[in-house]
Amino acid sequence: MDLQDIRKEINAIDSDLQKLFLRRMELCRDVAAYKKAHGLPIIQADREQEVINRIRANAPEDMAEASAVLFTEIMDISKCLQSEELTREKDYSAPAVFDPDKAVVIACQGTSGAYAESACIKLFGENKPIRFMNYFKDVVGLVESGRADFGILPLENSTVGSVEETYNLMSSHDFYITSIVRVEITHCFAVRQDVDPEGVTRVFSKKEALAQCSSFLKAKNLSGVEYANTALAAEMVRDSTDPAIGCICSKRCAEMNGLKIVEEHAADVYPNFTRFICFSKNFCAPEDADTVSVAFRVPHTPAGLYRTLTKFAVNGLNLKKIANRTLAGKDFEALLFLDFEGSCNNRKVAAFIDDLQSSMSYFKFLGNFKEIY
Repeated sequence: MDLQDIRKEINAIDSDLQKLFLRRMELCRDVAAYKKAHGLPIIQADREQEVINRIRANAPEDMAEASAVLFTEIMDISKCLQSEELTREKDYSAPAVFDPDKAVVIACQGTSGAYAESACIKLFGENKPIRFMNYFKDVVGLVESGRADFGILPLENSTVGSVEETYNLMSSHDFYITSIVRVEITHCFAVRQDVDPEGVTRVFSKKEALAQCSSFLKAKNLSGVEYANTALAAEMVRDSTDPAIGCICSKRCAEMNGLKIVEEHAADVYPNFTRFICFSKNFCAPEDADTVSVAFRVPHTPAGLYRTLTKFAVNGLNLKKIANRTLAGKDFEALLFLDFEGSCNNRKVAAFIDDLQSSMSYFKFLGNFKEIY
């Protein structure tokens, strides 16, 4: 046989396979109807394992695992179809509408001049009262207690990556992301007006800001000292009598505190952006929300992540971001943070979230939002 003859036979086999696949999926829908009528669960692990064991046994040794992978994928697709069938008549209520104009109090970490304040103004405008807190956890606490309608925290930076503390708070507290606000970061190196920059040896700022300016600090032989926030660092330098300290902060913050800007562009990379989450105690979403965020524990089984991601592909949902955090005391078991395109006003998306939650040992819905550029 020449190559064309081989390809022709492959095409014929593919056609047969597709017909058989479609027939199998029809039968799977029949199974779903039976399960629905008799109150049976979608996942029946013993039945799945029985099928896989039979497939392995019927295949040549060198194709046993490949055959098992193929049929595992087929069964995962069938479970997605069964779930769709079982939830066809289920009602999903629309979320409350996120309306920035109705916000009364917003909580941010730091002080006036912080980048979080810029994110707040970008989303809510200039005239909303802002409660500035010393620590991230205090921002969350204010929202959880109802003393603030919304909170603002940094999520990730385009230069140094994720803000670990925010991810930890998302996994350990119950709140919902309503928006993500992107703010351009323009770090400058500043000192008091009466200080000679040549005599400065230590520079105070938030850990992430110091990391974003690491090349500048190294070139100037300056030691970075972690501080709670860039704006608070600027206030501390303003009030200090130590001539050997400076800070990394925004240009606006330096000017607000009467500091002398020595270097306007201290960051290693430009443009440099930070994405901030806006979150609330109760679930609400913009009417034009286009991104869903969830967190779940990845099954600690062979191909566990792959099989989970199959659900997104079968439902035609585009993944936008995947981040993971190792769980303490869990033998490198991971918690996956995942964003995908969709709106909870779409019934198919709401049903998919419902199905995903029911199939996970740990699942957390984090919100449905729109990113503000």
